[in-house]
Amino acid sequence: MAELLRSFAGPGRLDWIGLRPARLAPLVSVDRAEITAEGLTGDHGRSGKRAVTLIQAEHLPVIAALSGADWITAADLRRNLVISGINLAALREVDLRIGEVRLRITGPCAPCSRMETLMGPGGYTAMRGHGGWCCTVVDGGGISPGDAVRPES
Repeated sequence: MAELLRSFAGPGRLDWIGLRPARLAPLVSVDRAEITAEGLTGDHGRSGKRAVTLIQAEHLPVIAALSGADWITAADLRRNLVISGINLAALREVDLRIGEVRLRITGPCAPCSRMETLMGPGGYTAMRGHGGWCCTVVDGGGISPGDAVRPES
């Protein structure tokens, strides 16, 4: 079973980076970001287990469908990084490499009550199980959209 859990069809990809310059401020899309032990430079987020937030690109249309919205973006959901092509749930408590950076998924990024305001009634429950992941920073460095996302052995 352990071998099966370490098997992936291929690397994922970093599709998008968003920074939250201040609490409740709209996310700003960037083409490159630096990550330190405290998190993304220019992001107001917390250090520690919630230093960086990820969301699976493939879950965005699911959240939209479950909430009755036409479309939802990672910026709407206030997640820092959008990852596609690799199952992030399978990487929990595993180090993953994105560009120069090594992160460790620490747990789910639970939705907040603001999702009801954004998506209307049911927005919060639409995100349950699809809201993304929180990470701690193992090794900092630079990242850019297009970077491969791989589990680190």
